[in-house]
Amino acid sequence: ILDIAAFDKMGVTDNACLKQIATNFGLGAALGSSIGALYGTYDAFKFKIPGLYKIRHIGQTTVTTGAIFGTFLAAGALLHCGKSH
Repeated sequence: ILDIAAFDKMGVTDNACLKQIATNFGLGAALGSSIGALYGTYDAFKFKIPGLYKIRHIGQTTVTTGAIFGTFLAAGALLHCGKSH
């Protein structure tokens, strides 16, 4: 169960904070996807994955790496939202 009052105390429900979290997720997803595509291509050729499985492997690596890195960047933005500078 989410406690909205706790998020409100941290300033997370502020529109600027949500925008920063979404921006960081998008940036992390873009960067992670590009690295995942490069690594997935290298990995697919290294292990000699056959035919269309190679494309599937590259796609899975791209999406997974992008989602993970985007989530970590969004979590970092969430932690910084409550801080006043």
